[in-house]
Amino acid sequence: MLPNFDDGAENLETALQMARIAVDDGITHLACTPHIYPGLFNYDTQQIESATNAFRHELEKAQIPLKLGMGADIQLVSEMVQRLNDGSMPTINQSSYLLFEPPHHIAPSGFEEAVFNVIAAGYVPVITHPERLSWIETHYEEFIKVTELGAWMQITAGSLTGNFGSRPQHWAEKMLNDGIVHLLATDAHNLTRRAPILSAGKASAAKLVGQQEADELVNARPMAIWNNTPVNQVSRPPAFDNDGEFKLKNKSRRSLLSRLFTN
Repeated sequence: MLPNFDDGAENLETALQMARIAVDDGITHLACTPHIYPGLFNYDTQQIESATNAFRHELEKAQIPLKLGMGADIQLVSEMVQRLNDGSMPTINQSSYLLFEPPHHIAPSGFEEAVFNVIAAGYVPVITHPERLSWIETHYEEFIKVTELGAWMQITAGSLTGNFGSRPQHWAEKMLNDGIVHLLATDAHNLTRRAPILSAGKASAAKLVGQQEADELVNARPMAIWNNTPVNQVSRPPAFDNDGEFKLKNKSRRSLLSRLFTN
């Protein structure tokens, strides 16, 4: 939503219109999370914070009641932990949670190891839009494994409503049905196909996992991130038991993959 920043709102008027759409949809808090993609979007915490503060001022002038936080959708890079520790890559709202964006079209080598290293450093990686990655079919088990390690899964609301086509919709629904999704997000970029709307996606999620879990996806868990609530105090998706143990173990995984490749 930040104006004139990466591939989002192209100008201030578009950004303000996006903010109005978000408020009209019932959104009260929004994290500005532009991409950090070395070689393409070379932003750092200071630049994003400055842009967010400037946009927050514009929202106040326009009397749009939207509370802004900040973060970044961070591409998988070797120096991620180092840059998180030195503060040049931002977490979400200065919490221990961060958006972790895998490559869209190539399965990265060492994905599980990279997630583990981030977790071992004391952070909670939130894997963004896994359902839209072109390699999820052949690597679905990896997403189950990193969820078991402690990563969070965030799917896009528009995927559930079919805005990105039938394939991402299928995988979004499957991940919800398998109980491994923690968050539903807008991943807003513009005023049309990728507008900041959560309500339609939440309604679709409720049909699959019930109203209570849908509320967790768009309200309780996002606010836990906003408030930097420790992971062990946050409600878990259905794939976890009440003690926080992940329930899809080896036998279940094999059964899951068998169903996956025979459907």
